[in-house]
Amino acid sequence: MGTYDLYANDPGDSLWRVPATGAARFTWEYDDGRDRLLALYQKGKDKQWDGRTRIDWDLEVDPYDALGTPEEAMSLYGTRHWGKLSDRDKGELRRHYASWQFSQFLHGEQGAMICAARIVESVPDLDAKFYSATQTMDEARHAEIYGRFLHEKMGLLYPVDDDLQALLGDTLRDSRWDMPYLGMQVLIEGLALAAFGMIRDTTDKPLPKQILTYVMQDEARHVAFGRMALRDYYRQLTDAELREREEFVIEGCHLMRDRLRGAEVLENFGIPKAEAEAISEQSEFLRLFRKLLFSRIVPCVKDIGLWGERLQRAYVDMGVFELGDSNLDLLMAQDEELADRLDAERFATEERERVAEVEAAIESGATED
Repeated sequence: MGTYDLYANDPGDSLWRVPATGAARFTWEYDDGRDRLLALYQKGKDKQWDGRTRIDWDLEVDPYDALGTPEEAMSLYGTRHWGKLSDRDKGELRRHYASWQFSQFLHGEQGAMICAARIVESVPDLDAKFYSATQTMDEARHAEIYGRFLHEKMGLLYPVDDDLQALLGDTLRDSRWDMPYLGMQVLIEGLALAAFGMIRDTTDKPLPKQILTYVMQDEARHVAFGRMALRDYYRQLTDAELREREEFVIEGCHLMRDRLRGAEVLENFGIPKAEAEAISEQSEFLRLFRKLLFSRIVPCVKDIGLWGERLQRAYVDMGVFELGDSNLDLLMAQDEELADRLDAERFATEERERVAEVEAAIESGATED
């Protein structure tokens, strides 16, 4: 069955054409490079993996409870509509919410792949081109994995969210070479990491946990790359140039905050659009979720040197200003460690099962003798 047959809503034209702007930059300096970026490039090469073999696709997924989402976490909970839902309806609602979330992950990863390729093309430094090439492959793998999960395990997709598409378009249309870094590496990747992490840390379902844990191991490197490259570059910019980028961050953060409603899911359950948006906006769980989603963005923005008065006021208004003091390095280290720990646990279990099979075979042979 083709993807278009699985969309909950009409996604429109099968191709979205974003006019490319800006210059492709070649460099004839092949020996020079920043040690930190070259080390990250080496790590990017060493950490390549195959989503077909590292992830256990034989694990079963109940599409009507794919993430183990509690009732209290669904925005309809506690409203006049909740009591009208049968158990079957609640399962279908869980399926739609999980499909909506993972569909946005999928569309975002395709956007990340295109932005990483754009960085290879436009960034002036060879060390950054090298690393971006490894990231392009990482993002292709992530899109492959999320697409497979939605096709094979959920059987349902949602079109790209309007606000996510708007931010992707703004990022790609800008002719300045640093904007794909800022839009993708800092805003979209930072938001995605927080969303991935919240589900990873709360779900008890093994397949989604594997997918998110392994993807986050890659994404931790990507955010580190954006921080290194932009921190160095932004030290050279004028106050006016920094303000332009701060305005982009403010607008992008508002777009991403508004993106997290998922009101279209409720519309598919017969709730009018205005009421669906109001219900989503009033959800206490969603408000907490939104705040946590900025836990990766705010400290990163502060770290790269975009911390003007207007930007700080915007974060105060959003209620996320204090997140600027979060330890981003610790969060990224934990992302990497959790993936390594999951590998160790899985391989140890597989080894114990293999040994048990061998011992059982030996015992069976001895009994027959």
